[in-house]
Amino acid sequence: MRSNLLPIAREGWSYLAYSIAALIVFTIIDIDFLQFLAFLTTLFFVFIFRNPERQNMLYQQNSVVSPVDGVVSSIEELQGKGSYAYKVEIDGNYLNVALLRVPFSSTLEELNLQRGARLSAFKSLSKNINENAELVFSDTKSSNKMKLVHRLKQSIKGIDIDVSKGQNLLQGSRYGLVVNGITELYLPHNFRLNIDIGSELKASESLIGYFTNESKSKK
Repeated sequence: MRSNLLPIAREGWSYLAYSIAALIVFTIIDIDFLQFLAFLTTLFFVFIFRNPERQNMLYQQNSVVSPVDGVVSSIEELQGKGSYAYKVEIDGNYLNVALLRVPFSSTLEELNLQRGARLSAFKSLSKNINENAELVFSDTKSSNKMKLVHRLKQSIKGIDIDVSKGQNLLQGSRYGLVVNGITELYLPHNFRLNIDIGSELKASESLIGYFTNESKSKK
């Protein structure tokens, strides 16, 4: 995981460089319309790849914060006796900050990034063929774990994951970037939710809920 304290995420530097270069060229050759278009494009990239500092919230032990900005679009109780009891879907868009944040201090147990299409979420095939990343964060001391799935919608950029499997991560630290995507959180039986459908979330600042002291090994 690479630190980045600049106001623009490093993933957007190349986009900005091209748009600024185009702006300079169109200014020199005096093509007003293209100059204005390049200027708007530069502003768009500055906005999309903005990298604001987020406050480290002092929640109690075993807290889980949102990994993304967005709105909670669904909360589903999963049937069966699997490892996960709840699925929370968070819908993000171009207005949200695209940077991803670690939900709780943990180790990245699994990482699977699948490159793919960038269809609209309204397309039935989008869940099967759109680019996605699956990550599992776990705390070996308490056996708490959760799974995240990031899936692109129509996006100008692919998913960036800035960490590696087995890496120890602090709650709230940056671990990647998703521009215009949907995030699914898979939470275990011993989890108490603190959100509702329609809740507006900010990565690292909004509380998702807590792991409880119930059995962590329930299947």
